[in-house]
Amino acid sequence: MGRRLITQKRGKGGPVWIATRNGAAVSRYVDYEVTQAETIGGEIVELINDPARSAIIAKVMLDNGRQEEIIAAEGIYVGQRIQQGPQAVVEIGNVKMLADCQEGCPVFNIEKNPGDGGSLARSSGMYALILTKEKGIVYVKMPSGKIMQIRGGARATVGVAGGGGRKEKPFVRAGKKYWAMRARHKKYPIVRAIAKNALNHPFGGANHHPGKSKSTSRNAPPGRKVGDIASSRTGRRKKN
Repeated sequence: MGRRLITQKRGKGGPVWIATRNGAAVSRYVDYEVTQAETIGGEIVELINDPARSAIIAKVMLDNGRQEEIIAAEGIYVGQRIQQGPQAVVEIGNVKMLADCQEGCPVFNIEKNPGDGGSLARSSGMYALILTKEKGIVYVKMPSGKIMQIRGGARATVGVAGGGGRKEKPFVRAGKKYWAMRARHKKYPIVRAIAKNALNHPFGGANHHPGKSKSTSRNAPPGRKVGDIASSRTGRRKKN
C-alpha cells in the first residue's frame, strides 16, 4: 500500500507521541487505614491548575500533619475546612467511603479498590451516582452510563469535579487550538482521509469523489483495515 498510516506509526505511543510529564502534583488520597477508622479534618490551603489534567488540584493540609493533593470539587475555596472519614458530613468536598454515602449522592475521584488513592471519574465536570448497596457492595452509575460494583470501603469525594465548564469556551483562533493540542502531544491539524494521496490512506487519491467504502473486511491487512470494521450495515437509517 505504500507508507504506513499515521495511526499505525503511533501505535500505543512512543517518544514522539507520549504525553508530557509536566504535571503539578500526583493526585491521590492518603492514610487509608487512618481515615477508615476515624474522621480527620483538614484545610484547603491552595488550588492548583495542573497542566497535565483537566481538573483542578486542591492541596489539603490535614490535622494529623499530612499533606495531600486531591481533585478539587466544584464550589470549594481556599480556607475551607473539609472532613475525611466515616463520620464526615455529606457535604461538597468531603471524602467518605461509598458505604457511608446515601443513594443518589453524586461522587467523583472514586477508588476502584479500597486504598488505591482514587482512579474513577476524575476528569473535570465528572461525577458518578450511587444507586444502591447490598452486602458490602455499592452499585455506582459511572459518567458513561455503565453501572459498576465497587466495594463499600472505597473512598470518594462528595460533589462534582471542578472545572466542568471548560469546554464551553470556544478556541476562536487556530493558534490556541494548536498549542492546546501540542501540550497533549496530539496530532493537529488532522487531514481528512479522502483528501490525502492514495499512498497515504486507502480513502485517498482522485480528488472530488466519495472515495472507497468505509466498510472493511475483518480479514483485511493492517494497512487497509480502516473505516467500519466488519460492519453489518452502513449509511443512514431509513425512517419507518
